[in-house]
Amino acid sequence: MTLMHLSFYSAFTLSSLGLAFHRTHLISALLCLECMMLSMYMALSSWPIQTQTTSSTLMPILMLAFSACEAGTGLAILVASTRTHGSDHLQNLNLLQC
Repeated sequence: MTLMHLSFYSAFTLSSLGLAFHRTHLISALLCLECMMLSMYMALSSWPIQTQTTSSTLMPILMLAFSACEAGTGLAILVASTRTHGSDHLQNLNLLQC
């Protein structure tokens, strides 16, 4: 395993652990999701360079487009929840809470 692979795996693992254990604010959850997507983008964009192929060069661009759509949707949800509930705490967004 090269140092580059180790950095991609560790970035993805740390962001998924941050998403699992630090879920108080919606903005922190969105940042963890964005870090996961960016680490996957970096891994996918470096993969064709390492394997010397050109067949899978479209996949990182599609993933970056989906990541931008996910970020825009997440920020829209953040703004809407902040306007309706007054804060971005994830505990306030629970609809089943009495």
